[in-house]
Amino acid sequence: MSAQTVLVIDDERDIRELLTITLGRMDLQVEAVGTVAEARRALGERSYDLCFTDMRLPDGTGHEVIELIAATHPDTPVAMITAYGNVDAAVNALKAGAFDFVSKPVDIQMLRRLVRTALQLAEERKSGGGAASTGAAGRLVGDSPAMQQVRATIAKLARNQAPVYIAGESGVGKELVARLIHEQGPRANGPFVPVNCGAIPSELMESEFFGHKKGSFTGANSDKEGLFQAAHGGTLFLDEVAELPLHMQVKLLRAIQEKAVRPIGAREEVPVDVRILSATHKDLARLVEQGQFRQDLFYRINVIELRVPPLRERRGDVPQLAAFILRSLAAKSGGAPGRLKPDAQQALEEYDFPGNVRELENILERAMAMCDGDTIGADDLMLPQRPLRQTEPVNAAHAAMHTPQPGAAVAAQPAVPHAAGPGSGVPLDDYISNLERTAIIKALEESRYNKTAAAKKLGITFRALRYKLKKLGID
Repeated sequence: MSAQTVLVIDDERDIRELLTITLGRMDLQVEAVGTVAEARRALGERSYDLCFTDMRLPDGTGHEVIELIAATHPDTPVAMITAYGNVDAAVNALKAGAFDFVSKPVDIQMLRRLVRTALQLAEERKSGGGAASTGAAGRLVGDSPAMQQVRATIAKLARNQAPVYIAGESGVGKELVARLIHEQGPRANGPFVPVNCGAIPSELMESEFFGHKKGSFTGANSDKEGLFQAAHGGTLFLDEVAELPLHMQVKLLRAIQEKAVRPIGAREEVPVDVRILSATHKDLARLVEQGQFRQDLFYRINVIELRVPPLRERRGDVPQLAAFILRSLAAKSGGAPGRLKPDAQQALEEYDFPGNVRELENILERAMAMCDGDTIGADDLMLPQRPLRQTEPVNAAHAAMHTPQPGAAVAAQPAVPHAAGPGSGVPLDDYISNLERTAIIKALEESRYNKTAAAKKLGITFRALRYKLKKLGID
């Protein structure tokens, strides 16, 4: 088997020699040139398994090289060599199609990890992709044009290491999209570490993200690995990234830029090799305008944006999604898959699904618990009535006529009438539980089934909400 080949393009002789020696020790065949013209000649004569190019060259720029490789050798990963701290150049290179970037002075260990990841990617491209991508993509259900576009974009994004910002309403499946980007890329064998940024108390964030050393603060009884270290060699998915407080946004930006973290109490930084994917249901650009989210961090994590459409924009996928969910529920329970009656199918196709796919899952799970046998009718779905608009008058009679049913919650118990309380034959614990259930369901519906936002509406922590959801059988 012939050695894999690498083309290095840099006008600094020291950098060319450093890369040639380092890559040669990895049993790679290296060709090094110093200009765009020499790079064009080399690329015209043969193909390479990997390319490195400096940003500034005597007769052009690294962007020209990236564009040339993308046009003539689309399966060849290319990494940009940038000056230390030049984040704008790195971001622009990633947008232009670079696989990743390397900062000067070159960190040899980081370089070796990048090379291994890139060469694995090159092999997968030549072989047409791995088996993991086929199985993973099967979980993203729907044949609508919108979902076909999402799947095609995921396949492209999996080929590089650019940070991706996944935008979309709560419940559309942003974490699933992030997992697919990870699983279809060269980091598939590494860890995928999802973290809900809104679920970590502000005072614990630095320790959670970067880790700490024993004795660094009260209660630090041993060394602790942070989320960045846990994701080393893989992907860190920052869900609800808009919930990060400003002081953590600064620290996160530095960690992403320097590819290193400093655990609390440590004297030196620890190099980390992670790909950053992030998501939120909020309008991050508007938060930047309002000064609630740092602009420099926004540009760093939003190199490429992927929008996941809400379910109401792809109604044609609802029957296929429902069938998939019912099969999944049957696999968990060991029973036969549920079947939708025509009236139930029509009701689902006409419903707006403010909670998107997550709401559909919860509706069908509840319906399977409520229906007779394995056939689901429209009444079993218990779809909520149209919610009241804020401008509409609210009075007792009006509210009684338009009281919404429990929407996406997996709660089989009906709401307890107001008169049914202590002293009317209802145990106090049951009465309080039903009051909590009603309040939680209302908060979930108003926040489009985003649990972090619902917890804030209820004035409780995210962890407390998770406990109550489990206790009350809502989720």
